Amino acid sequence: MKKILFLVIFAAFAYSCQQRESPVIFKRYDETTKLKEQQNHESNRMQFKLMQSKYIDMNTVFKPFVDDLAYFSEKEYQELKPLVLEQNIPSLQKSVQEGALSYEKLTLFYLYRIRKFESDSTLSLNSIIALNPNVLKEAREKDQQKENISEFSMFGMPILLKDNINTKENPTTAGAAVLQRNFTESDAFIVSKLKENGAIILGKVNLSEWAYFFCSGCPLGYSAIGGQTLNPYGRGVFETGGSSAGSGVAVASNFAVAAVGTETSGSITSPSSQNSVVGLKPTISVLSRTGIVPISSTLDTPGPMTKNVIDNAIFMNAMLGFDKKDTASKEIKEDYYKNGFKNDLKDKKVGVLKSLLSDSIYAFSVDKLKKAGVEVVELTPPEISFNGFITLLNMDMKHDLPVYLSENAEKSILVKNVKDVVAFNKKDSLLKAPYGQQLFEGIVKDSTTLEELEVIKKNLNSEGKRFLQSLQEQNLDAILSINNYHSGIAAVALYPTLTVPMGYKTSGEPVSLTFIGLPFSERKLLEIGYAFEQLTKVRKMPKNYQ
Repeated sequence: MKKILFLVIFAAFAYSCQQRESPVIFKRYDETTKLKEQQNHESNRMQFKLMQSKYIDMNTVFKPFVDDLAYFSEKEYQELKPLVLEQNIPSLQKSVQEGALSYEKLTLFYLYRIRKFESDSTLSLNSIIALNPNVLKEAREKDQQKENISEFSMFGMPILLKDNINTKENPTTAGAAVLQRNFTESDAFIVSKLKENGAIILGKVNLSEWAYFFCSGCPLGYSAIGGQTLNPYGRGVFETGGSSAGSGVAVASNFAVAAVGTETSGSITSPSSQNSVVGLKPTISVLSRTGIVPISSTLDTPGPMTKNVIDNAIFMNAMLGFDKKDTASKEIKEDYYKNGFKNDLKDKKVGVLKSLLSDSIYAFSVDKLKKAGVEVVELTPPEISFNGFITLLNMDMKHDLPVYLSENAEKSILVKNVKDVVAFNKKDSLLKAPYGQQLFEGIVKDSTTLEELEVIKKNLNSEGKRFLQSLQEQNLDAILSINNYHSGIAAVALYPTLTVPMGYKTSGEPVSLTFIGLPFSERKLLEIGYAFEQLTKVRKMPKNYQ
């Protein structure tokens, strides 16, 4: 009997050993040749000085998951791909409710997929900065609570955060060396709302350092902490867009269900466009900014970045809430997906910019909209002045960053303002600021008074509204732009924008259609965006990440 028991135990042990996958080791690679090739790129911003992070060891990032991933096989990963890749939230929730998928398996799938690509030196995208060490525990807890979950819920959905958004599970670095150990005591307000609605924080993604208001003419998607984020549609060929580069890249590559980006001027629309994903920059005051490393309290907002419009609306609902700590916050009663979206464009009226009709993809899209019944009005907006825009950002950040550092950062962080950060970086600039910190130095030098700043803000707001005046004058549902071409104008006007994949250049570089609407018209933009998405269905996965 003892012998039989021993054999059974031995057989079980042997079986378990056979099932255990070999550990994946992240190895630093020699990037000399690749960097030399990059110096021939036609864009100065793409002539990288480095690619790999000098601060992150991905073996450490993945250490909490080594045992769990050891029993998640390549075979299982391949079997789950049809259930997960490119699927929207309702489809994922349906698979969970039917038992074909679990929140734990979904989370394991993303962890495995991130490791699979990021450990390959020929495919790594440097989009991930940190992973929540508790994420699998949280996913298992969600599996115990999955009864009666709506298909239109963020419950159990693993999402990624741009690394300027506070979450207690990981430090919030803004990509900067000085904030490497910024372990905050509390979550950003929107993160608290996401958790209340059952979303799982998978981790943090890379960004253009300090949300791309740091160095002048430097690569988009570069940060000291995360290294150089790369575009999956053309690794080292196409720009990632910025500053929410990691958010766009991670969503495009199916590294999570969705990601949160932030925008001051184009930082959601740009990377969404460059990575063929859906990005919404809401009206200022719709989503809270508390607990987010700022540039400008005048223009900053977080927003959802997703693979499709339905997910974008569901994601928006999960972040919504009045925040008394954010002076701009408003009580918004909107449900961005209630009763679904109509796949109908016949009663819509949009403005088309004549200056963009020379773009063949834009013109083709406009023609498709016309044939679908959309009333199209060709526009030639007035010339406007953008004087003072950099001053606005300078002075807002000069005043807003110290507030974040005082109220929302880890108490041991020694820097208290922009001037302190500049001094910190000068001690080892090759490591901390290899492309310089010209914009931060400009902030320090700017002596604009608060009274002068208010005049600049009012003038810019007035000019932005003047450019977009046809929205009201001609009762348009939206004005159509390309990528982030007019994001700055929409920003200073305080108008929302929605970017939806529109097509691909002959080179394979993604191009998107951007809908600009009046304040608080997010639901309308999402409805139009959904109908356009269903009409065209152009989004495709990057071919090396399928």
